[in-house]
Amino acid sequence: MSKKSKELIPPGLTFLADNITSKNNVLGESKAAGAKWAKDLNIPRQGDTVFFAGCGYQYTKKLESLMGLVRGMDKSAAGAELPMAFAGVTKKLGINVAGIYGKIAGRGGEAEAQPLVDAVNVLRALGIEFGYLGEDEPCCGGLLHYIGLEQDFGKNANDLYKRLKSKGVKRIIGVVPSCTYALRDLIPPHVSGYDIQVKHFSEVVLEKMGSREMRFPKEVKVAYHDPCQMTRFLKLTDEPRQILKGIKGIELVEPEWTKGEWSTCCGGGGGFEAVFPELSHVLAVNRAKELVDTGAQVIVTNCPGCIMQLKGGLKELGKEDVEVLDLAQVVAASIGV
Repeated sequence: MSKKSKELIPPGLTFLADNITSKNNVLGESKAAGAKWAKDLNIPRQGDTVFFAGCGYQYTKKLESLMGLVRGMDKSAAGAELPMAFAGVTKKLGINVAGIYGKIAGRGGEAEAQPLVDAVNVLRALGIEFGYLGEDEPCCGGLLHYIGLEQDFGKNANDLYKRLKSKGVKRIIGVVPSCTYALRDLIPPHVSGYDIQVKHFSEVVLEKMGSREMRFPKEVKVAYHDPCQMTRFLKLTDEPRQILKGIKGIELVEPEWTKGEWSTCCGGGGGFEAVFPELSHVLAVNRAKELVDTGAQVIVTNCPGCIMQLKGGLKELGKEDVEVLDLAQVVAASIGV
């Protein structure tokens, strides 16, 4: 990233972008640490088809810790820019602010990444063969595009393509909407001869679920929240709903009109929560209220950022008895894996 770009971009976004270009993930963490969720799953380390885990779920706990720090500071006289600028400086000194704050706040353990584990188990149960690159999985770099660093994004796109091709990858199953969109639509214009087929987890499940009876462990009312990337960019609005409607025991309840392409944003995504943390939280609370007002006992979505935001919104509303689950968790519970 050029010096001029750093002067124009808010510290929060600079911090995240620097992490992508220097460490190949949004938090600048160890790639091996991010891949620990799969250590006991015995997934082949490569294959024609690979499962793309993405940064969001692999670093969930540390992202939550960092955003908790930033949101707290945003309410103070110091503002949100100070902790993000501080995080950038300390990173250069080898100090992990997110990890330290996570330990202080009691959230310093390894990310559970349960949606990733469940997604893998679901795909296996549906008879799909795939690999996972683990610590060799490249970052999609999507955030670089969203904040206007197109030259850096293009470089990352070409590096990513070369790495995937060196592993023999022909097809990708993505689970994080923003990663899936970057891999499917944003990267190809930057890479000559891009020939990797990309599908989202929900598309693959919908194609294969007819072979399995699916029943949720209890009768429950479910509201589905559309992540912006899913419905507005990937155009995957009906697929998650078709899956949920095909599961016995689930009653799908929806807001009257804020659904599908008209769904209200949770306030996360594109680095917005790192620049405007308090406003991001307000949007999360508003969206959470729209969903619980349907009478839903469970909110289902497909995005690590949305899950983090909606949980925060429900906590503010005192509705912590309402669960927020990834679609992969619901499907896994419904087929008993």
